[in-house]
Amino acid sequence: MIEIENLSFHYPDGKQALDHVTFKVNPGEKVALVGANGAGKSTLLLHLNGVLRGSGIIKINGLEMIKENLPRIRAIVGMVFQNPDDQLFSLTVAEDVGYGPAYQGLPKAEIENKVKQALESVHLIGFEECNPFHLSGGEKKRTSIATVLSMAPDILALDEPTSGLDPKTRRELIALLKSLPQAQIIATHDLSMVREVSKRVILLNRGKVVADGPTESILSNTDCLQANDLI
Repeated sequence: MIEIENLSFHYPDGKQALDHVTFKVNPGEKVALVGANGAGKSTLLLHLNGVLRGSGIIKINGLEMIKENLPRIRAIVGMVFQNPDDQLFSLTVAEDVGYGPAYQGLPKAEIENKVKQALESVHLIGFEECNPFHLSGGEKKRTSIATVLSMAPDILALDEPTSGLDPKTRRELIALLKSLPQAQIIATHDLSMVREVSKRVILLNRGKVVADGPTESILSNTDCLQANDLI
């Protein structure tokens, strides 16, 4: 579903954030993207729907990342940001979750159905008329995921999904991610969450892929984790 070949990216100040990154993600696969701060995780996620554009080749469901394909690619890849306040802006949960389908010009009944299905997926039925900014941190996270699910994406790209959550809410979010059928690429420092959700880990250091393999193999390699500032 995701094919990346020799992806490199420099910020305007000249700093190299990604250095010839190459990997593939298969349908339904849940992949954790780990690395210390500044490793390039968030930068990589922002390339998956064309927010950032570097050199190299990116294909999403066989579509090359070029300007003409961006609308279709952005319907395939649902981006969930670290801070849900970056995604929530309406007066009610239903309006936020229905914004994407409404923007597509879908009929009202279809929008309402997509909102209901998305809220059911994240266990927020009954929250439709709530103000998103009055929700708890975990409820905001789930609402931000619902805003993406209402667009029926094939891929979820999540940036630090458990950041800032209390233990109970974190457990609930992990259970949610495990239950969702979409392929997922999850940028995170939460290694215990990685063990529960992902069978594969891609380890970045200074924009380079330094390891890519089974979760237990990589996370049990203490020398590798220490060398890459993860423990």
